[in-house]
Amino acid sequence: MTARTYLFVPGDRPERFAKAMTSGADRVIIDLEDAVAPDAKAAARDNIAQWLAANQPAVPVIVRINDHTTPWHEADLELLQIPNLAGVMLPKTETSNALVALRQQLRPEQELHALVETVTGLVHLRNIAATEGLTRLAFGTVDFAHDAGIRGSDRELDYVRSQLVIESRYAGLPSPIDGVTMTLDDESQLNDEVHRAKQFGFGAKLCIHPRQIPTVRRGFEPSAEEREWAKRILATVANSPHGAITVEGKLVDQPVIDQARLIIEACG
Repeated sequence: MTARTYLFVPGDRPERFAKAMTSGADRVIIDLEDAVAPDAKAAARDNIAQWLAANQPAVPVIVRINDHTTPWHEADLELLQIPNLAGVMLPKTETSNALVALRQQLRPEQELHALVETVTGLVHLRNIAATEGLTRLAFGTVDFAHDAGIRGSDRELDYVRSQLVIESRYAGLPSPIDGVTMTLDDESQLNDEVHRAKQFGFGAKLCIHPRQIPTVRRGFEPSAEEREWAKRILATVANSPHGAITVEGKLVDQPVIDQARLIIEACG
């Protein structure tokens, strides 16, 4: 089943690594970029290497490295050879070339995630999404809004969200990962943002705290109403394999049948 929850944990807080493993997240992203101050990056890198060498993670671990324009990028790449590392996330992805260079250093089974968070990245999105060996696109909403001069991350970014969904589909990638919700004490806001992401066609969300995981997971799972609808559709199709059929007064054609099957598959 495609991952729905991605939990960030700072690389300079190794005492949180084990807790992140028990959060229920589908992927844990140990961060070397925004969450770590420049003078702490070397120590954070050592923390990740030592922890992965000493532990068999219960959840696939991805590391968000610093991008290739920074002085820390080359040293970060040394982590990619650690056997227990499941993959890498490249921040501020703006070209396919940067991803190709990363893919060449990864083992075939390791994941490669492109975090799109600049206007330049959006302009080159089709080439980025077409990169051979790319696992998934993710949307860095906060940095993108800042880079574009957009004040807000709600409806102001709807156009960008649609582009990520469309280009992911065109490239044959899984549905993209939506950005973080910065507020930790507003369950209603988190619910609303997950619902919006799902409606736009996203399939997962970046999280910044373990308490966000249950809400995000629930939000991307098919609802009880969706599951019952899908069962009715497929049951009717099974009983009427030929010709046009209707369910609840609505014509059921192949796209509707496909949607019902996807919902059932998503239920595991």
